[in-house]
Amino acid sequence: MKKQKSIAVPTSEPLLAELRLLIDATRQRVASTANTKLTMLYWRVGARVRTEILENERAEYGEQIVSTVSRQLTNDYGSGFSDKNLFRMIRFAEFFPDEQICATLSHKLSWSHFIEILPVKEDLARQLYAEMCRLERWSVRTLRNRIRSMLFERTTISRKPGELIKQELQELHESDRLTTDLVFRDPYFLNFAK
Repeated sequence: MKKQKSIAVPTSEPLLAELRLLIDATRQRVASTANTKLTMLYWRVGARVRTEILENERAEYGEQIVSTVSRQLTNDYGSGFSDKNLFRMIRFAEFFPDEQICATLSHKLSWSHFIEILPVKEDLARQLYAEMCRLERWSVRTLRNRIRSMLFERTTISRKPGELIKQELQELHESDRLTTDLVFRDPYFLNFAK
């Protein structure tokens, strides 16, 4: 048996550092793309179930049908399509009905972000949290803290009429810049959340 020679390869720390950056950046892009596609899949499933089964209503019989669909999808694709998640998908499509806006948001927000936003009762507050999260690149933890600390209720914008709030949210979406009403909060409420 012939003995193999080991070849000494000089290692270069700058080269390894560059390769690590390349690998990490690609992994991040792949994860981001997968998250965007998954979030949009959930939106489309919710929209389809909402229009085809529930006919845009919250019918009692529809819940039974959704549970049946959920069982079948769970058998085929796993627990990501449980009753609870399927109803979240339906609410997701209901609360964010514009697919284009949802697609834009899904590039910056994960499904976990949307899960935190869905329980917010007021539509305009949900929209504000989604836009602020997109613009400020909040983590899920930061978003959760902002919701718990009632950020929307403490901003000056929350005291304006609904149409004016919608207009400012549209401007925020288009310009990607915060207005003074979103930056300046009621001075009597202090934000102790991290």
